[in-house]
Amino acid sequence: MVALLLASLLAAGAPERAVRDDGRLWRIARPGVADSFVLGTIHVADPRVARIAPPVAAALAQTRTLALETVPLPLPAADQDALEALPDGGRLEPLIGAAAYAQVRRALAAQGIAEPEMARLKPWAAMLKVARIAAPDDERSLDENLFAAALGQRMRIEPLEAVAEQAVAFDMVPLDSQVALLAHALAHRDALATLTEPAIAAWSHGDLAALAAPLGVVGDRHPEMRRHYDALAKHIVQNRTAVFHHRLFLALRGGRVFVAVGASHLGGRAGLLALLREDGYRVTPVW
Repeated sequence: MVALLLASLLAAGAPERAVRDDGRLWRIARPGVADSFVLGTIHVADPRVARIAPPVAAALAQTRTLALETVPLPLPAADQDALEALPDGGRLEPLIGAAAYAQVRRALAAQGIAEPEMARLKPWAAMLKVARIAAPDDERSLDENLFAAALGQRMRIEPLEAVAEQAVAFDMVPLDSQVALLAHALAHRDALATLTEPAIAAWSHGDLAALAAPLGVVGDRHPEMRRHYDALAKHIVQNRTAVFHHRLFLALRGGRVFVAVGASHLGGRAGLLALLREDGYRVTPVW
């Protein structure tokens, strides 16, 4: 989950000053329709951001459907391998070079990943694994806690995206950008790890603009990487936000939906909150 958080942060794009939303939880209202709610989550298993706060619990109690970005259930290993492996017997080393592959091997061997598996990884999958930070076994993310609470309340649970669709979104990032992003992650692993704390602080203050700031920092320090992070932003944030909005269209018309998606999908002119306003909903911050 932390690796996906880092990918989302780096893909989020620069803050849009003309469109500013602050908060973590919003009420979605329309005459004649029961209220729904949208929560921006942060995909990290840290108790500072993972607990269900009272305003969130109250909103969840008013709804009957939980619409999650992705249902947090583990895939069978064979299915996960199929999504992450290069097609047609492709190999990672010829794509990234022997030196970079040696770095990948060291990083992933430390995570207990076997050589045959890492040798066939797509560059984006290797990047996410390189960026991954292990969470304590007993810690869950906010998404996982919401999922458990919804099960306990016998709510209907609807994924906005299947795990396979998430993998396809990463597949759509051009291969040269995947390779460049992996190389950048290998060269700056320590710097990437430091993004988590500012993200937690920004989320805790409901500051969506600050959550979008890391790409600007990367672009300033490494201008040669900007087009690659722009490609990541297009496919991992912007296009997926449009899919989430499409899949919520009918559900929200029935009301009483609790939507939980990564906070990077909410702000800006093309963010989910702006799209819901264009649909005629009144969007007001709750928390």
